Amino acid sequence: MKEIFFSKLLLFGEYSIIRDSMALAIPYPVYEGYLSFNTKNEAIDNELMALYQYMENKKGFSFDFDNDKFFSDINCGLYFQSSIPKGFGIGSSGALCAALFSRYGRTKTKDIKTLKKVFSEIESHFHGASSGLDPLISFLNSPILIKDGRIDTISLPEFSKGRGGIFLLNTGRDRRTEPLVNLFLEKCKSQDFSALCEGVLNPITDSCIHSFLRADTRSLYEFFRELSDFQFRHFKPMIPPNFQPLWRDGLKSEDYYLKLCGAGGGGFLMGITSSLEKTQEKLNHLGIQPVFTF
Repeated sequence: MKEIFFSKLLLFGEYSIIRDSMALAIPYPVYEGYLSFNTKNEAIDNELMALYQYMENKKGFSFDFDNDKFFSDINCGLYFQSSIPKGFGIGSSGALCAALFSRYGRTKTKDIKTLKKVFSEIESHFHGASSGLDPLISFLNSPILIKDGRIDTISLPEFSKGRGGIFLLNTGRDRRTEPLVNLFLEKCKSQDFSALCEGVLNPITDSCIHSFLRADTRSLYEFFRELSDFQFRHFKPMIPPNFQPLWRDGLKSEDYYLKLCGAGGGGFLMGITSSLEKTQEKLNHLGIQPVFTF
């Protein structure tokens, strides 16, 4: 029976987590992936072979991995069957790393910090550096809360059925995380910007998470608006230009609010609305089809 690994969503904490805010991430079962074998003698999967070479050449891993079996299976047609779009910030490489460690990892542990370190080492092949959070979420298939340096699995609250909800917008363009994060880190060298993040962005992010986990939709809507406004003012380079008017319209009309979903620059945007019907009509009129999640 195939083992399925889901994509993930970082609900809150993009960029602010770098400045020690809270963060909340969840598995997102709309997209998934699993390991399988080609039966048609097609070409070897170059992505997996490159990962094998990385695992083979890099020394000093903190875990034991059956790289010989991995190599043998690649040559027998191993590939990762995935519906998770690449470069969209929802964990395509994370799900792959989780699947590979589940099958070939010989280090068996349930300790979250140990697993996060393992996945950080594996996923660094794809990003140059990785927190390990994306594979961890896919591997555990559980929401994760990061707070005060701790990482804990949690349960999500039950939201009563109402007129509003949280949704995703597909920008239709992929992006690379590393340049955007480097831009943020460069901006943080400014004392004023750093103080702004720690004094304004972090408290807003933490308040969004507290409200979400209490299912306090009234407070969540207000703090989401503050987060949307902050990102529009200070994270413009991370917002695709063709979506900036839509973002501005939400702040002006107060019908909905948008925020980044991950690093930005493309991928998905996340929104909240007090009226799903009204917002869907407005977006559909613009030729945009939202995906509602909560």
